[in-house]
Amino acid sequence: MEIPFHKIDITEEDISAVAETMRGGWLTMGPKTFEFERTFASFLECDDAVAVSSCTAALHLALAAEDIGPGDEVIIPVTTFVATSEAVLYTGAKPVFADVLTSDHTIDPEHVKQLITPKTRAIIAVHYSGNPARMEELLQVAREHSLILIEDAAHAFPASYNGRTLGTIGDYGCFSFYATKTITTGEGGMIVSPYTEKLERIRSLRLHGISKSAWNRYAKGGKARYDVYENGYKYNMTDTAAALGLSQLKRCGSSLQKRRKIAEHYESFFSKSSLLIPYEICSENMSAHHLYPLRLNIELLDLDIDIFADKLMERGIATSLHFIPFYEFTYYQTSLKKEDYPGAQWIYERCISLPIYPAMNSEQISYTADAVMDICNKYKKTMPGRLTNEK
Repeated sequence: MEIPFHKIDITEEDISAVAETMRGGWLTMGPKTFEFERTFASFLECDDAVAVSSCTAALHLALAAEDIGPGDEVIIPVTTFVATSEAVLYTGAKPVFADVLTSDHTIDPEHVKQLITPKTRAIIAVHYSGNPARMEELLQVAREHSLILIEDAAHAFPASYNGRTLGTIGDYGCFSFYATKTITTGEGGMIVSPYTEKLERIRSLRLHGISKSAWNRYAKGGKARYDVYENGYKYNMTDTAAALGLSQLKRCGSSLQKRRKIAEHYESFFSKSSLLIPYEICSENMSAHHLYPLRLNIELLDLDIDIFADKLMERGIATSLHFIPFYEFTYYQTSLKKEDYPGAQWIYERCISLPIYPAMNSEQISYTADAVMDICNKYKKTMPGRLTNEK
């Protein structure tokens, strides 16, 4: 059986929505993009949202809206996708890396406190796998030190924390609509904030810093003349992408339910095994289940995470790593040491992501779970330094 790490969830309704937009003759940012912004904001129960080309763009624009730049520092988790750091570097500011909690892989608020200096301007909290970061603690730290708190909610739609939708708790929430997410626009993102004036600036920055979008200029009643307020970026969403997003948004609830059932199915297989370590989701929080992190009890096994991934691939099951810590990358190795991040290293040595997507059926889920347990049992140590003969 072949089980990919992800399979895109596109329906005939999605295809029709995009085709209708294409037949309408307007492909770039226009009425569908603005409708998607309004609909998404309404879903989150917030006042406004700005559609952009990616979550990376959203993170960059949030920092830019606060005039964060050279000489400033932004604290981020050492275990996250590289885009979180790149967005900081785009501004000329310095990313400062905090360790992550072994319980849920989110940024450690206590380590964040230790890293704050007079140069610190912001904290970026990543909601790993769709599971919320410790937002109450991080909000307290941010307010005590007058820092901006940005939610990297790339994994987290639609998830909640103590009844509040993730992305709407901090100063800015940045979402991803990449192909693997609960809803997708192919490539795309969204940024929300309670600060209306900041969002208006972001609207200008996302399209070259000009005063009016192409839609305003070329539509009926629009005027050709425009102004440039400041140096901006090419970060706008297209109407074809927004049309897909609007269609996908209609069934995000059912997509989440399917992901949750897969996670529960996996958990029923893995929860009683001493060879695996449970990944914690607090009961008062609702995860988006973007990922299913599987953690090996490597002290009881005679294999590492790479060999484990290879053994699953031999059975047709694709996996992934979420994430490789920054200190493992050539670009960052000159300034980071893994011994400074024991939580991240603990996770890196033990964690792999299993397939979890709405199209998975019960046979595929069971096949994956059975393969995991079979490999673990075959490589289980009978006692320290002694192995089974089942390999």
